[in-house]
Amino acid sequence: MSSLDSRSEAVIVLVSLLILLTLTEMWFSYRENRKYYEKRDTLTNIYLTALAFILNLAVNGSTFFLLHFAWQFRLFEIHNIFWYWFVLVITQDLLYWVLHYTGHYCRLFWAMHVTHHSSEHFNFTTGFRSTVFEPLYRTFFYLPLALMGFNAVDILYAYLVTQLYGNMVHTQYKVPLPKWYGWIFVTPAHHRVHHASNVPYLDKNMGMVLIIWDRLFGTFHDEDADEPVKYGLTHQPDDMGPVNVIFHEWKALIADVNKAPGLGNKLKYLFNPPGWSHDGSTQTARVLQKEYKKVS
Repeated sequence: MSSLDSRSEAVIVLVSLLILLTLTEMWFSYRENRKYYEKRDTLTNIYLTALAFILNLAVNGSTFFLLHFAWQFRLFEIHNIFWYWFVLVITQDLLYWVLHYTGHYCRLFWAMHVTHHSSEHFNFTTGFRSTVFEPLYRTFFYLPLALMGFNAVDILYAYLVTQLYGNMVHTQYKVPLPKWYGWIFVTPAHHRVHHASNVPYLDKNMGMVLIIWDRLFGTFHDEDADEPVKYGLTHQPDDMGPVNVIFHEWKALIADVNKAPGLGNKLKYLFNPPGWSHDGSTQTARVLQKEYKKVS
């Protein structure tokens, strides 16, 4: 019980720190007229956060059950407490990278993840601009942790702490960090690139805590002073209302599936990367980047 109490206290401290940082960033933004925040955008972020929070509460029981069920079939256990938490956090972060990569390279998952990228602003509240439906499928990406002998409570706690770190890199303020730090950990500069709609930056820097996965797997891109970040989507929806901000990509996906000839093309619209089209009328980020390199 004391362990749970100390964890709860740690979470409260971290969340309180994030709220304080958000209010501070907001105040400096308005004071210095940086326009990092915009009223409707901030309210949309709060609205999406609330929806994700409600959905998380609704599925928490099944999340815990699935992780605990898989844990019963664990392949091994790590008894040393240091190595237990070290391996848990590192592996959880890698699996998050896989989850995030899937959200960018499979259009079915992109239809859910796109809400997080739909803002043309970038600030601490953008970190809370949740992929609303992610709680419905996130657990399946973390089942390997349970099979590795990590219990459900620890998996969920590790996810929460790393998620809070991920929220803290959503800022346009230049944070002075040593060079070595950016070789290992995700920085605000890395994550600014991730939220860009510029062609060279598309689908880059997927890490939550560690940037080493992107360096290893070829999805890393530095922030370039000659390529100022433009936030948002390559094609912003005209209607940013509370319903369309969640479902606009679903509408586009369903329309593409309906017009696609044959079952094979319909499935490709679901599982190929965003931008793929059966007639070549639209292109994926990788194709756009290859063309960009040819002309640059």
